[in-house]
Amino acid sequence: MSSYKYSLLPLKDDNIRLLHLLPNRDKDAPLQCKLRNYSLQKLGPRTHLYEALSYVWGEPDNTLPICVDKIEFPVRANLHAALSRLRDRFLVRIIWVDAVCINQGNLVERGQQVEIMAKIYSNAHRVIVWLGDETEEIKGALEDIRLAADEESIEHSKKETNKQAILKLLEQQWFQRIWVLQEVAAARHVVMMCGSSQIDGYAFCLGLKSLSLSYTASPNLQTLPSVVYLMERAGLRSKHTSSLPEMFSLNIRSLAELIDMFHARKATDTRDKVYALLGMSSDDPGKAGLRPNYEVPWKDLFQQLVKFVLGKDVSVETSDGSQRAVIKSKGCILGQVSSVTSDDRQNMFITSKNAAWHLGDKMEWTLQASAKSIREHDIVCLLQGASKPTIIRRCKDHFAVVVIAATPPNKSGSFELSELSKSMAYFPRDFLLVWEWEKPLGESQDQEEYKVLIKNIQGPEHSKAEFGDHSDQATRTWNVALVLGDLGEYKGAEEKLREAIKDYEKAIGEEHPRTLKNQYGLTPLSWAAGNGYDAVVKLLLAKDSVDPDLKDSQYGRTPLSWAAENGHEAVVRLLLETGKVEVDLKDRYGRTPLSWAAENGHEAVV
Repeated sequence: MSSYKYSLLPLKDDNIRLLHLLPNRDKDAPLQCKLRNYSLQKLGPRTHLYEALSYVWGEPDNTLPICVDKIEFPVRANLHAALSRLRDRFLVRIIWVDAVCINQGNLVERGQQVEIMAKIYSNAHRVIVWLGDETEEIKGALEDIRLAADEESIEHSKKETNKQAILKLLEQQWFQRIWVLQEVAAARHVVMMCGSSQIDGYAFCLGLKSLSLSYTASPNLQTLPSVVYLMERAGLRSKHTSSLPEMFSLNIRSLAELIDMFHARKATDTRDKVYALLGMSSDDPGKAGLRPNYEVPWKDLFQQLVKFVLGKDVSVETSDGSQRAVIKSKGCILGQVSSVTSDDRQNMFITSKNAAWHLGDKMEWTLQASAKSIREHDIVCLLQGASKPTIIRRCKDHFAVVVIAATPPNKSGSFELSELSKSMAYFPRDFLLVWEWEKPLGESQDQEEYKVLIKNIQGPEHSKAEFGDHSDQATRTWNVALVLGDLGEYKGAEEKLREAIKDYEKAIGEEHPRTLKNQYGLTPLSWAAGNGYDAVVKLLLAKDSVDPDLKDSQYGRTPLSWAAENGHEAVVRLLLETGKVEVDLKDRYGRTPLSWAAENGHEAVV
């Protein structure tokens, strides 16, 4: 722990601290520095003559000392190595480096500085990317990239390129971190450094393109094109910005898109997986309630993010110990991915499964590369309250989120997304979604944590339910079956319905005929009401999330209509006692529950 005492930064004028790295002719001499306050608001005709460092912090236990204002200040070994390489023999070097220039122990200051991080990097004369010291396995890689960028180089034509060393270089931790995206996106000029070797950032990008490397073999390399794209455009930024907006942002994409693309990247503090993207977002973090605040627990921030992306009406359960959200929402099926090809983008065809959305038509979509790759048979749905479709993948009793907010260009679909969300008025399905940030889809999940989150999202009625876990499992399985029915996967739907019925039997200790024919559109409550299973009806009505008057998608009939037709007096009484059913509600054929009961001679019901 450092004994260095930071002075308070003034709250106005976007004040920061800059590190003055003092010169020394002896490369092995201790690093001597001064720390000075500086205002980004005092803009002149030129850029600010400081450099900003982009690097990986490294292991917290591996530290070495520097001196700041003649006081010993421990920094991590990777930063010490970078400063040692950057120190000049004769001139003071002025650098912004987060580990020293921000008082990391002051959470309020940390949040304020993170909020202007994009502005800090944008105003720097240049951004230096420190990839670490040059080890034997990556030796010469940066030089090979430089030579590949120079097509006219005679030396390049004679020298054999060590592609293996280049791929190892590209697997360095820097390329996996979340913060580096904003740091190079905001830069006016990028310089890449590895040990004593350095290369211009634009030349680095040209060299990689010239080499035509394949990034599919390693999961660590699959999002590399997005980093290269951001770095390549750094040179296109204006060098003479005279004023900046109060809420500075690079306005690259919406926050939802950025999250979809980059949430699998690494951060020491999980909250930075959100905060590191705000400076590139076209959304106002203030309106979203997502301003950087390190006093807010991760689980609360994650919930706020989900509600910002999907709408305030979704139910969300998260925990501080993981990067998994369990989401419950009403929604409808739009379509299914029929084919997909990927390069630096994802090109796919979507087959519509919704009459309100060009039923049966195929639409071509092109999406940015996402942290989770889209596959054939993935499902496109629209959640109630969301402005954009969500792409999901079927699991045992829930759906995994692949893309939380799919945003194809307007030209790649036959609709405007804003019009889509307004045109959909019917959301018959109950979706249970799991959004996993940490592990690739398909990897084993922490089942205990999953069960806890599921139980929490069921709400307080779960613990009161007389029949416990089996009924909840049955309901989740049934909901999966209904979605499969919407997709036309009737065999899979029937299998899931059978599973659900077995779980209902376990819940109430009775056996019931498994009437499956033409039942794919029925909700669990309609099925139970139509078959007179009053025990099942009772347990379903105990759940606040169940709508007792919800029509099925196939016949437009309510649970009361099914119970009345078959003369199930006890079930009719249970439904009427809720006070939430309309006795005169007509189905798709213009029939009311009373007309069904009268036709079949059920006097007690009438």
